Amino acid sequence: MRRDLSDSELVDRFKSGDKAAYAEIVRRYQDRVYGLAYRWMADEQIAREVTQDAFVAIFKALPRFRGESQLSTWIFRVVVNHCKNRRQYRRRRRTGFHEPLEGRAASHEDAPRREFAGDGPLPDAGADASDAKRLVDAALNELDEEFRVVLVLRDIEDRSYEEIAELLGMAKGTVKSRLHRARAQLAKVLARSVSAQDVL
Repeated sequence: MRRDLSDSELVDRFKSGDKAAYAEIVRRYQDRVYGLAYRWMADEQIAREVTQDAFVAIFKALPRFRGESQLSTWIFRVVVNHCKNRRQYRRRRRTGFHEPLEGRAASHEDAPRREFAGDGPLPDAGADASDAKRLVDAALNELDEEFRVVLVLRDIEDRSYEEIAELLGMAKGTVKSRLHRARAQLAKVLARSVSAQDVL
């Protein structure tokens, strides 16, 4: 499959029965889809599952894609919806909620187990790029969901304000307002996590 084909040409080929065109779409977008899913879900395994589920949904829905938006926008909308659904499911199942170390044990027998810190390196074990990435990813996970997704789409995925507005079904002005608040939230979270000696 030629890699210089446009997205619209790939879609047309897929609709004509060329399954290799879909493989090229997956190759073209899989890293960005996984990146968005990971920054939203903050869990590698769940991000992989969301990525796989999203591409299955995309395969099934692609014959109905009418090209009213860019293919990338449409793909990201599918991923955003899968992330939202997975987070709602996890909330209903109380996945990710942990019992505090102090106080009485929870009375429910299906309550989450206490979790203790692992033996891994401390946060100040290094200041390389991977440490910085982990720090930012952790900070992103502390943001309110409505702010985190806007910040990821704009500052990490480099989506335009217009595309984000279309993706999330909101006004462009709302996107800008949420992005401003998201950046302020992120700065506060990072300020708590990074000491002066970490950046000198």
